Amino acid sequence: MTWAVVLAAALLAQAAPVEAVVPTRANGWAGLDANAFAALVAESADAPLSQRLLSMSERFVNTPYVLSPLGEGSGVDPDPTFRLDAVDCLTFVEQSMALGLAHAEPEVAALLEHIRYAESPTYEDRNHLMEAQWLPNNVRKGFLRDVTRRWGGSDVVEAKKTLTASTWQSRSSQSLQLPKSRQPVGTYTFDMLPLERVMSHARDIPSGTILVVMREDLPFKATRMTHLGFVVQRKHRTYLRHASRGGYNRVVDEDLETFLRRNSRYAKWKVTGVSLFEAHRPDASPP
Repeated sequence: MTWAVVLAAALLAQAAPVEAVVPTRANGWAGLDANAFAALVAESADAPLSQRLLSMSERFVNTPYVLSPLGEGSGVDPDPTFRLDAVDCLTFVEQSMALGLAHAEPEVAALLEHIRYAESPTYEDRNHLMEAQWLPNNVRKGFLRDVTRRWGGSDVVEAKKTLTASTWQSRSSQSLQLPKSRQPVGTYTFDMLPLERVMSHARDIPSGTILVVMREDLPFKATRMTHLGFVVQRKHRTYLRHASRGGYNRVVDEDLETFLRRNSRYAKWKVTGVSLFEAHRPDASPP
């Protein structure tokens, strides 16, 4: 399927209800045709990336939450490779990044592919796991930089996730349907700002920063990073712009303190803190 066909389908889908999702107000992509979409992507293309991320991600506000709405268009996951009518927390960030990084509409598809996959656009090569794949691969490619310590200072601690052969025997791990040769093993280390210290630094975190939620390490879970979104600073308050599965069931700007307080009450799989990442154009020079 060509990108033009995928784009047309994504734009047409705005008029159709998303299955099993309570209808909400239209998002910022509704009503656009292909020409209007292309003009929007090209508008202010050389603006600072943080500004572009805020602009593109804001258009997703009110978009219904649907778990794993993107795939490869065929094979193991035949879901479309791009869509504007439904997102989950990861595809919301991925598509916002691709749209923000692009200088013109034809670049969006290639950028999204680079962000979502290690190398080739196949299910097996998709960045399924945050610690072992999505974050390290996008840091390596120059799309992301870890800025947790920059904004969390001395409150930041080291966090680890270890994947073993036993991890891949659990039901949740096997649900990924990855062949044994493509199941990552090893220990992955990240900086973490503990949950109880996040609000002490919240106002210092720039808008557009990607906030990743980290939970306690459970050996049978293949990840401990379970959610992400964009920090938004507005009117002396800090918000998290994210695709929320529970309660809202759509993309919202949620007061960060409210979000963290809610997360602190999770008892079954405790939230321990957050990591912070800054998006970059791969050809940008280090600060």
